[in-house]
Amino acid sequence: MTTSVLGRNYRLLWSAAVASRFGDTLRTPALALLATTLTRDPRAIAAVTVAGQLPPLLFGLLGGAYADRWDRRRTMVAVDGARAVVVAGLAVLVATGRAGVGALAAVAFLLAALGTLFDAASFAVLPSLVPPAALPTANGRLQAGTAVAGGFLGAPLAGVLFAVAAALPFTVDALTFAAAALLVLALTPPLARRSCTCGPDKAPEKGPTTDHKCKIAGGKGRAGVWGEAWEGVRWVRGDRVLWGVTLASAGSNLAISGLMGVLVLYALGVLGVPAAAYGLFAAGTIVGALVGALVAGRVAARFGTLPALRAVLVWQTVALTGFAAARHPLAGGVALACFAAGTTVWNSLWSAYGQRHVPPGLLGRVGAAQRVVGVASAPVGAALAGFAGQAYGVVPVAWAAAGVFVLVTVAAWRTLRGAGSVAERRPEPVARP
Repeated sequence: MTTSVLGRNYRLLWSAAVASRFGDTLRTPALALLATTLTRDPRAIAAVTVAGQLPPLLFGLLGGAYADRWDRRRTMVAVDGARAVVVAGLAVLVATGRAGVGALAAVAFLLAALGTLFDAASFAVLPSLVPPAALPTANGRLQAGTAVAGGFLGAPLAGVLFAVAAALPFTVDALTFAAAALLVLALTPPLARRSCTCGPDKAPEKGPTTDHKCKIAGGKGRAGVWGEAWEGVRWVRGDRVLWGVTLASAGSNLAISGLMGVLVLYALGVLGVPAAAYGLFAAGTIVGALVGALVAGRVAARFGTLPALRAVLVWQTVALTGFAAARHPLAGGVALACFAAGTTVWNSLWSAYGQRHVPPGLLGRVGAAQRVVGVASAPVGAALAGFAGQAYGVVPVAWAAAGVFVLVTVAAWRTLRGAGSVAERRPEPVARP
């Protein structure tokens, strides 16, 4: 299924996501490079990274609540417009020699905070643009496009642009945000939203995904914005499948973050990857991610979403075990690429499942709740891997990551197997123009 079959609105959204991702992969390494020109203090450089990692945990739930309150298309346009202004301001500071570490940290924090609102709105708006059956393919195509824009285009170009002029990557990034805002603005206004305030325990007899009487989005509601945000958490916690998938994502991210934290040391010291070839080795994960994104829709159509999710975890466990056992660059690179392919299939399918089985008015909050729980384990995994790698070496870290995936796979199979037949037969949420 191609983007043309998915329709004009999807093509616009896809183009906006790809443009924005291209800019992100210019800005992120440029921020790190710029920080090293301002200071050699590891604490200051780390502060810039941490500033960009905190907002999803601090504001992720609020981003979901406001994505369900406000018009999602206009929200995405406003956020990308604001991000364009922020990055353009940073480009001016860099060009005039006035940028400091504090400014870099503030920009990283502000962009990530705005990103929580954009991500929630983008996740929630997609089901109004494509047919429900096409959601696995639509999510996969989004991941494929952003993988190419980021890994094959943006990342290699970032250092080149920075070498030409330190402000150039940020200038281009600001332009990509502006372009993305214009593309989203060109969308046909998405289907009307309804804000559902009843969780799974209060759903009507027809099931939690049936469009039922809810308050219309826009009002603050009796519980206030935080109360509305927690409705998303309660919905996820009350749905066996969504909760199981969310916990599996959290466990997976614990292992993935730990492995990524020591990957360069593992590749150079254990697999024997030459330092000059590390970029090529890392590019294998992008190829794997691209393949996974392209086949996600076919996998879901052939086996069903939940059976495919269970199978993907087995695939990733085998691939990660193979990576931990590998002692040659080629074997390790192939195993890591296979693992990355599974990761993008997983991300595409769990996104599609939530978009198909959650009421439209709750999509922003439910998606945000899943992301917050999922990413909360990432810094823990990175920290544990750092301490373990220092104490015992990086090989045990790889085996520990594979062990975590074994536990996640066993738990997910038990959770999703019994719920699968019922969940796959649930009616699709009804949205009205």
